[in-house]
Amino acid sequence: MTGPFDHPFLGGLFGDQDAAHIWAPERQITHMLAFEAAYTRALGRVGKVDAETAEKIAQRIETFVPDMSALCSGTASDGVVIPALVAQLKAAIDSDPANIHKGTTSQDVIDTALALTLRDFDDLLDRKLDALSNEFGRLAEQFGERRLMGRTRMQAAMPIALVERLTVWAQPLEQHQKRLTRLRPTVERLQLGGAAGDRAALAPHADEIASSMADQLGLQNPGLVWHAIRDDIADYANLLSLITGSLGKFGQDICLMAQQGIDEVTLAGGGGSSAMPHKQNPILAELLVTLARFNATQIGGMHHALVHEQERSGSAWALEWMILPQMAQATARSLTAATEICGKITSIGTA
Repeated sequence: MTGPFDHPFLGGLFGDQDAAHIWAPERQITHMLAFEAAYTRALGRVGKVDAETAEKIAQRIETFVPDMSALCSGTASDGVVIPALVAQLKAAIDSDPANIHKGTTSQDVIDTALALTLRDFDDLLDRKLDALSNEFGRLAEQFGERRLMGRTRMQAAMPIALVERLTVWAQPLEQHQKRLTRLRPTVERLQLGGAAGDRAALAPHADEIASSMADQLGLQNPGLVWHAIRDDIADYANLLSLITGSLGKFGQDICLMAQQGIDEVTLAGGGGSSAMPHKQNPILAELLVTLARFNATQIGGMHHALVHEQERSGSAWALEWMILPQMAQATARSLTAATEICGKITSIGTA
């Protein structure tokens, strides 16, 4: 059974095509090749490789199409994809193979590819947050003066203006966008440390090489190597869970408001039942609750991934690969689903 986000039929519920494209394996390889090309060009700029030769090699790296089956078997053997990828690159490029990858390490390539992925995904997140904020604003303008029963602990309390509940749904999005803006420079950054993280093989040009690569790739150039310092990645995962948690609250409220007998919201195109055709199930609202709980469950794993042994961990690092892409896709789908729900609301509150 494949994962739910790209499953043949579960993907229809859980999948988000925009996010899937950003996290696709082929795109990850493209980012890895971008690292290798930028590194080769940087070697040319500092004189470690003839500049003209470096440019020719870099161009060939960028257009290289690897054998994915061989990468699969290589990863099974080596624990990371880079040795197999670099071996294919060196075999395919006629120039001196010593000009490719030497002085870097697998983690430099994979972490920088992650940074490039997060840069693209952050743009998507920002757009989706904007779209949902606009939808909440539209609902406030259309229905905000209506009333509904305020409920505490799911019991009737006092009537409130609908805009009060809309504000509770919408306000966290602004805070999440601020958090995203703050976090972007901490995760969209180059990784370049070499074998043990001290850039020894790049001396005396390490800083120049890193600066050149960061400029080429459009990433931050951090002052330290973050091979074994993963708190910013965990902080980013926390943000993903906060976003889905806020939307889970919205989804839970919609489910309760849509209950027969409560009837505080009417949704167009609810889900059908195989046994009870009279039902219109709030499928997307339920999905928001599911995705919120999914991401909340993954946070523990991301905190386990903070525990790296010495200068690099294989097990902790690999745990990130399993968890973070799924959290990202859950977050993207949650934002899309919440925006779809807003568009399906035909009535909310009482006039």
